[in-house]
Amino acid sequence: MAMHSKNSKSSSPSTKKMDSEIADDMYPYLRTYKDGRVERLAVSAFVPASEEPGATGVATRDVVVDPGTGVSVRLFLSVAAAATGRRLPLIVYFHGGSFCTGSAFSKLFHRYAASLSARAGALVVSVDYRLAPEHPVPAAYDDAWSALQWVASLSDPWLASYADPTRVFLAGESAGGNIVHNVAVRAGGTPNGYGIDMNGLIILQPFFWGTERLPSEATGSALPMFAPERVDTLWPFVTAGTAGNDDPRLCPRAERVACLPCRRALVSVATKDVLRDRGRRYAEWLRDGEWCREVTLVESEGEDHGFHLIRPARATAVALMDRVVEFIHGSAPTSLIGDAETENLHAGEGMNKACREAWPSGSSKNTFRCQSSTVLAIAPAKPRASSFGLMLGRYGSSKLVHQFAPAALGTPVANSFL
Repeated sequence: MAMHSKNSKSSSPSTKKMDSEIADDMYPYLRTYKDGRVERLAVSAFVPASEEPGATGVATRDVVVDPGTGVSVRLFLSVAAAATGRRLPLIVYFHGGSFCTGSAFSKLFHRYAASLSARAGALVVSVDYRLAPEHPVPAAYDDAWSALQWVASLSDPWLASYADPTRVFLAGESAGGNIVHNVAVRAGGTPNGYGIDMNGLIILQPFFWGTERLPSEATGSALPMFAPERVDTLWPFVTAGTAGNDDPRLCPRAERVACLPCRRALVSVATKDVLRDRGRRYAEWLRDGEWCREVTLVESEGEDHGFHLIRPARATAVALMDRVVEFIHGSAPTSLIGDAETENLHAGEGMNKACREAWPSGSSKNTFRCQSSTVLAIAPAKPRASSFGLMLGRYGSSKLVHQFAPAALGTPVANSFL
C-alpha cells in the first residue's frame, strides 16, 4: 500500500488527483483508491484481551496461530463453566463483514463471542482472518483452515485443559457463515484425521448468492448495502476479479451441501434479510442429505441482516442466542402444539395430530415457539452407528428413516409468540 506524507509539497496535480480518485466504492464497508489506498469505513473500536474476567465472567487471550501469515485467534473462556471441572463445548467462530471488514478484536464481534461463551458455558475461538482486498478470497478460507488445524492440535493450554474435542462446533454469521460452509466442505474432503469430532454447524444469516434471483432477492432490501445490484458486485471484488457469482463457494450446489460432514446444523435467517431464501434453501438441502441427522431453521420475525450483533439486547436477538445455546447443548423447548393456527400449519404439511402422537420419540419434526422467532427443528435420520470425526474420513452409513417434503420456500412454519 502506498504511503503519502501529509506535508509533502512535491506531489504534482496529476498525482493529487490520482490520490483522491476512487477505484472501488463498496460503501458502507470501504473504498479503494487508484493510488492503492484502502479506506475502511465500517470500523468498530478495538477491545484488548484480558485474562481478568470482569463483569462478563469471560477471560480472553490472543494467540498467533500462523506466524507466516500473522493469523491470530482470540480465546473466550467462561470462568464459571471452567470452574465446574467439566470439559466445555468448543466453538470455532468466524465473524462476518463481507470478507472485507471486521475483526475478532473489534467491539462488535468481541461482544458477541464473549456473550456466546458466557451463555453457552463454552470455550470460543474467534478467528481473525485476513481481509480483502489486500488479501483476496481464498485467503479467509485458508486462514480459517489453519485456525481449525491449530485448534485440533490442542497445543494451547486453555484448549488442552478445558475443551471437549468431542463437542466441536463451527459458527459464524454472514461471511462467517459462508466460511463455516466452505471449511466443512474442505473437512469432508480431507482423509487425515486430527482427533476432533465436528458435532455441529451454526450458520447465522449466511452470505450466499448466485446469478439467478430468488424471491427474496427480487423484492430488494431496506438496507442500501444489500440492494441486489450492489450484492452482485461484492464477490468479484473480494476475489480480485477471479470469480463470479456462480462460484460454488458463494453459490453452493445442493449435492455438495447434502454431503457435508456434520451430525447437526442450525441455520438462522431474518425475515427482512434479502439473503433469507438462500439460508432457507440451504437448510432444506442439509435436511435432504445423507449425513446431517438434525437440522434446525430459526427465522427471526421482522429483523434484517446482522440484527443480533447491532442490538444484542433486543428480544429477537436474545431469542436467537437462546436457540443457539440450546442447540449447542442438544436440547430444545418442548413442542407446543394445540392451538388452531399451529394445527392448520401442520395439517398443510401433511402431518396431523394423530401422526404426531404416533411418531417415535427422537425422530419427530418439532415446531416450537420462541419470542419473536419461528423455529423448525427436523430430525430426519437415526443416529449413526459409527464415529463421525472431523477429518477422520470414516463416516457411518445409514439411510434416512423419515423424511418430510420441504415447506414452500418462504412459508413460515409458525407465527406466534410466547
